[in-house]
Amino acid sequence: MRIALLYDGGSVLDPTPDVLIIQTVESIETALQNEGNTVVRVPISAEGRWIDRIRRGKFDVAFNMCEGIDGVAELEPPVISVLELFGLPYTGSSSYTAALCLRKPVVNSVLSSSGLPVPAWITLRRGSRIRSVGYPAIVKPAAEDASIGVEQRSVVRSARALKARVEAMLQTFDEVIVQRYVEGRELNVGIVGETILPIAEIDFSAMPKGLWRMVTYRSKWDTGSDEDLGAQPRCPADLPARVANEIRRIALDAWRQVGGSGYGRVDMRLDEHGQPWILEVNSNPDIAPDAGLARMARTAGIEYPTLVRTITELGLTRKRDQQPQHAQWVLAQQLSGMPVPASPELELFAGGNR
Repeated sequence: MRIALLYDGGSVLDPTPDVLIIQTVESIETALQNEGNTVVRVPISAEGRWIDRIRRGKFDVAFNMCEGIDGVAELEPPVISVLELFGLPYTGSSSYTAALCLRKPVVNSVLSSSGLPVPAWITLRRGSRIRSVGYPAIVKPAAEDASIGVEQRSVVRSARALKARVEAMLQTFDEVIVQRYVEGRELNVGIVGETILPIAEIDFSAMPKGLWRMVTYRSKWDTGSDEDLGAQPRCPADLPARVANEIRRIALDAWRQVGGSGYGRVDMRLDEHGQPWILEVNSNPDIAPDAGLARMARTAGIEYPTLVRTITELGLTRKRDQQPQHAQWVLAQQLSGMPVPASPELELFAGGNR
């Protein structure tokens, strides 16, 4: 197959390039090439020349690991939309799901309205009246990923601290979310297709005294720091069967509610009463060889090349399962009370739905 490998070109071509993205690109490229595929790197940038490369490239599928343009997360969904516009099969979730999961207040509303457990939250913009959701609370950007804007000072215990943190955050971000902070065990549930991978846990036992036991930006990206060393992943998590089953059920339900496809990760907390709470649904999470999803897959006996191949095949399978646009139009007309067109081809599609 001829495969386009998409990634954030701005982050890679920057004077201080993101080494982790480069390493992940190389790992995925090697895994696909070893399967006999032709892999073409397509760096994504704001100037847009990559769009013509996609349109003219005669690719069979796009392996999409682009999580934004020039590090801007909100530009991830438009990249996927280009693939959808050209009808090119691609890995991971749709532009709809990516946009939904990026907007924390929106995805929280979807999940909670479906009866899933989400800690109480409010959203605030400049000029909003600051209200409490109870303490401790955590203040985060409403539309960022990769733990951007999350640090130890993000957790507050009083109205004064909440006001100060919100005001500080709104100097940089247009909107923030204030959410009840759940103390307890942090769990990650990886999903590939319809398969739930072994549950992982973040072990905070080495977190220095006086620091909140949570995954901050420094935990993720400041290798060797006290917060990095104090937040170590463990897989599989040691959980009673009943609790593990409930966590898997909630995670899969949440993934389906957001329309997730391909692969994803649901982050949760388990409080002192054994109640799971959804923190975040991650569409297209990091799939570096040493990242959480790959680690969970290895625990399940799925080595990295197999994971990459499976994700690619899922992208191709989703495309095959889609109805042609004219068939969708016929069914939409039929469901709207319109007569079905007389074309034999279209009648075939319509007849299959009777």
